[in-house]
Amino acid sequence: MEILGLDIGGSGIKGGIVETKNGQLVSERLRLKTPKPSTPELMAEVVATLVETFNWKGPIGCSFPTVVLDGKCMTAGNISPKWVGIQIDELFTKYSNGSRFYVANDADLAGIAEMTLGAGKGATGKVIIVTIGTGLGSGIFYNSQLIPNVELGRMFHLNGKPIEFYAASSVKTKENLKMKDWADRLDFFLNHVERVFAPDNFIIGGGISKEFEKFEKFLTTNVPIEKAVFENNAGIIGASIYAESCIGPMTRD
Repeated sequence: MEILGLDIGGSGIKGGIVETKNGQLVSERLRLKTPKPSTPELMAEVVATLVETFNWKGPIGCSFPTVVLDGKCMTAGNISPKWVGIQIDELFTKYSNGSRFYVANDADLAGIAEMTLGAGKGATGKVIIVTIGTGLGSGIFYNSQLIPNVELGRMFHLNGKPIEFYAASSVKTKENLKMKDWADRLDFFLNHVERVFAPDNFIIGGGISKEFEKFEKFLTTNVPIEKAVFENNAGIIGASIYAESCIGPMTRD
């Protein structure tokens, strides 16, 4: 089945049409900048532009960078606080000519892509996927079952701020950190997560996962670490798979 997947982040909004059976994009991948300020109306306009560009009519899966309960935004994270309490699916549907949206947390959906078709396929035990970008997203799975809306990047660091403000790849860029200096910060985070949650495996995703081989050697956690198969497309792919699961069983081509 082919479904449009959208991945909304603090810096960019990406999309592509996905064949959910194998996770392959069957269209080009498009990316538009997240508007500043990232208010509901402005972001909905960008989403509508993407949907129109794909000339898409049908269900849409959407990953969103906050806690999401039944399609509603519950926290702000790295976007405008005006989002809190907004019914995301209804707003995007309104702006996108009635296309039905299925919305969930971004790292959760990236994890669904990896656990269904990627690095975590067939894995047992506790698997934590960490998506590294504007912030630090996290998805936790136990025996392939998602435990939703666990935002490990919001744990507090010694500086009194959420640890994603210390170890996300956006901080690497902002502070012009060398790879090792930034990787030491990520390593601090992963070791803390290991101590508290005792995972069996880590999967590293997000935009910087494309450079995994450059920083893997600096990570000291005892937990096995794998690179996300779908890299920065995992959110798009997972959103499409999630939408299909919400629609229910349908005949594949």
